[in-house]
Amino acid sequence: MLELEWSYKRHAGIFAGAQQYAQEQGWESTIDEFVTERLPVRRTKSLPYDGVISRASKKLAQRAGRLGLPVVNVWVGSPVRQQLPGVFTDFAAMGQMRAEHLLARGLRRFAAFGTGDYGSRLELAAFQATVREAGFPCIPASVTVNALQSYAAWQKTEHRIDASMQQWQPPIGVFASYEFNGRQVAQMCRHRGWRVPHDVAIVAGQNEESHCEHPRPSLTSVECGYERIGYQAARLLDRLMDEKQKRRRGKRKKEHKAPEHILLPPVGIVARRSTDFHAVDDETLQRVLRYVDENLKNRLTIDELADVVAISRSTLTSLFRENLGCGVAAEIKRLRIERVKRALTGSDQPIQQIAREVGFGSPRTLNDAFRSEVGCTPREYRKQLQAES
Repeated sequence: MLELEWSYKRHAGIFAGAQQYAQEQGWESTIDEFVTERLPVRRTKSLPYDGVISRASKKLAQRAGRLGLPVVNVWVGSPVRQQLPGVFTDFAAMGQMRAEHLLARGLRRFAAFGTGDYGSRLELAAFQATVREAGFPCIPASVTVNALQSYAAWQKTEHRIDASMQQWQPPIGVFASYEFNGRQVAQMCRHRGWRVPHDVAIVAGQNEESHCEHPRPSLTSVECGYERIGYQAARLLDRLMDEKQKRRRGKRKKEHKAPEHILLPPVGIVARRSTDFHAVDDETLQRVLRYVDENLKNRLTIDELADVVAISRSTLTSLFRENLGCGVAAEIKRLRIERVKRALTGSDQPIQQIAREVGFGSPRTLNDAFRSEVGCTPREYRKQLQAES
């Protein structure tokens, strides 16, 4: 009972993971979005199912409780979250991961948009705590979780984003709980003449690829690995059903304890265009980094970059050391590696094509540079991402 009519990755992914476990165990598995209505009101020897994986409603929890039917909840915002065992994404870890990604981009000012639902509140609190622990300010704002339900709701959300934007001083890092809020931010930045990611870096949502990849700029997001949640939910349900059978045979007494909640950390950041930049306050260095960003596929030299902003080679080198803590060549290499990671994550491009488009010249040069920075080859990195998700 997973509300599969909604085309969200979190619904379909959980379903896929649960089905994988079901197939391994030889279960007879049924999609039934009306489990509650199908269950008898009173106890009976015959039930239609031995257990349920669900985005659990209050009515389901009450009826299943009376019938002794094991239910595993996979909806962190469920009104009966505390009453049922469940498997969820670790939203606090996700908020921390988002903040650390933006901090690593050199950003020192932040804004965050959460919603009123339970998971978003956990994530927003962790994001703010991580940023503030690093010694930097964060401007939080609450937006409606149902911004798409009506034009009035959409306008209300835009007004709240606009009110927050009036307090911003670019460059700034922005976190939004959902992809469509990230899209609203990107669109409103364009209307203000702010560039993404150079003025506003955005990390949003839970890697719904169709919403993250298009339109430009593509949005950096967090991959939760929902298949893992479905798989672990099925495993937990298996254990609960087994315990019920043992109680029936008198081999185990029912223990009165708090329902088990399993929190799974997110797989990782999926970096895309919206954070593909290193923020600095120095205007000259900003211009240099913008030029590098636009010409990354070309062979870049220190002399060429110095000529772009009409300063000496030594002055440019000093700017990089003082603001970024590294040399010019090292920063260009880092930016190229980040661009390669983005290509490996968001496309099926051949390694040779990626190497050419990012300025490494050849797959061998790319392999050597990537291995020295990441610890594996681009091909191994792509396989690892596919396996984790």
